Amino acid sequence: MSLDTRVRLALWRRPLPLLAVGAARLLARVKPARLRRILEFARRGAAAATAEQAAVAREQVVAVSMRCAGNNCLQRSIAAALLCRLRGSWPTWCTGVRTHPFAAHAWIQVDGEPIGEPHPAGFFRPLLSVGAS
Repeated sequence: MSLDTRVRLALWRRPLPLLAVGAARLLARVKPARLRRILEFARRGAAAATAEQAAVAREQVVAVSMRCAGNNCLQRSIAAALLCRLRGSWPTWCTGVRTHPFAAHAWIQVDGEPIGEPHPAGFFRPLLSVGAS
């Protein structure tokens, strides 16, 4: 989703996505091992998210944050996962790399399929992932 195709949310729909984006901004700064522990704690007791739930969460996060709408994939993926959790579900949160040419990326996925990403499944090799419990 590019900046020009972002949806506009009604004011009453913005508080939860904004809360998730704010928390994700803080979490994006912690070390990977600690981030993983925090996300594993956050996902406890949540049902597995459906592709639709994950897509809506990602869309809403992008709608309320220019950072998340741009190239800040780590904050966007954390915020989308947290927004799903605030609604009772959890997608698989992933971060990984590709080697040729080198690139790092973070995303959410459901049933092995990346949600809202321009790249197909398997394009990036996951290094860290936190799935539903």
